[in-house]
Amino acid sequence: MSAIAQTGKSGVKRQADIMLLRFIGYIFISLLAVICFIPFLLVVSSSLSQESSIVEKGYQLIPAVWSTDAYSILFKYPEQMLRAYGVTIAVTAAGTLVGLFITAMTAYVLQRKDFRWRNQFAFFFFFTTLFSGGLVPWYMLIVTYLDLKDKLIVLILPMLLNVFYIIVMKTFMSSIPEAITESAKIDGAGDFRIFVQLILPLSKPVLATIGLFIALAYWNDWYNALLFVSDEKLMPLQYYLYKMLGNMDGMRKAMVASGAVVTTNIPTESLKMAMTIVATGPILLAYPFIQRYFVQGLTLGAVKG
Repeated sequence: MSAIAQTGKSGVKRQADIMLLRFIGYIFISLLAVICFIPFLLVVSSSLSQESSIVEKGYQLIPAVWSTDAYSILFKYPEQMLRAYGVTIAVTAAGTLVGLFITAMTAYVLQRKDFRWRNQFAFFFFFTTLFSGGLVPWYMLIVTYLDLKDKLIVLILPMLLNVFYIIVMKTFMSSIPEAITESAKIDGAGDFRIFVQLILPLSKPVLATIGLFIALAYWNDWYNALLFVSDEKLMPLQYYLYKMLGNMDGMRKAMVASGAVVTTNIPTESLKMAMTIVATGPILLAYPFIQRYFVQGLTLGAVKG
């Protein structure tokens, strides 16, 4: 009886220790979440603050003087904003789908042990991460030889492949048992069918992870538009906001140079914060839906080296 009682006491103590550990973990995670949320709240608050209050009192969690002037300027021409959103959404969707599929195919080929040239091709991909032709040859290739200037595909093609993503996906696919591929071959399945019907469904975590990275890269890209796009109808959201902010700064500098009185009500700082909200809002809304795959992909993709 004493042994049973002692075992019961140890079980209760162990349960109490687990509950205490969970309580401490929940408190720590909650504090960390609050700390991470404060900068975002500061951005939202600053975007709704009057420019003069930001200049006088700095950034505050609660606006001293509420104002929507920054958003009024952003959406002064709603058709341009919607067109920029449409271009960015189209480029992000097409680039993510095509880039993810090509990345997955490349990674699958490179991890196949029966592909005799896989080391040579892997070296070719890795070599491009160390050396590049430079900006001028790259610009000449896109504009002169491929003739992609002021075409929608010029916002998709340069960012279609990333060697780092190929390596991560190759590492994940290497952890898939070869018996699955061999059994499919015995049943008469071809390589492409094995890839589409077996490998891709088993690679959902890493596909979601890499897909999020690719989508973020396309969504935040403005540099390619700066180099290759002069048609306003093809301006993505980030480049459109970049030009708008540049116009605001140019207007302030022109007023200073001309000796005119520069009013503090011109929303420069609040406009930057409003641009941040407009640019990151859709990504913040989409992230919770793929968070589970994102975490799982990072964990599983780093297990096998």
